[in-house]
Amino acid sequence: MKYKNLLKAAAALTLVLSVGCGAKEPATEEEKNSEAMVQVIPAEEAKSMMEEEEVIIVDVRTREEFEEAHIEGAILLTLDTIPEKAEEILPDKTATYLLYCRSGNRSNQAAKLLVDMGYEKIYDFGGIIDWTYGTVSGAE
Repeated sequence: MKYKNLLKAAAALTLVLSVGCGAKEPATEEEKNSEAMVQVIPAEEAKSMMEEEEVIIVDVRTREEFEEAHIEGAILLTLDTIPEKAEEILPDKTATYLLYCRSGNRSNQAAKLLVDMGYEKIYDFGGIIDWTYGTVSGAE
């Protein structure tokens, strides 16, 4: 009798554990693609890419922040306008885009949005606060 109860308990435990026991749901395909395609790189690597490759530098801060100081040659595409303006301002979804903001938060959000919109080569190099290579001021 004890043996049957032990077998029942073992079977019940096996069933509970095989169900997942609170395992996290796998990410959606969109989330997997977004995470896989956004490449976070240091400012030094972004600078090398700017010197050696054809890249488009994208500043996702506000217009006021951009006019105060930005990386020379950068295009302004504020984070809040990406859904409406990205395809107009960044028409080539196969080009290489280097994104930055002030500290890295907005550029990370922007990078994920662009990947979700079908952009293929998105690099997030964080914030201008970590950029030691000089900036310019004024409008584009």
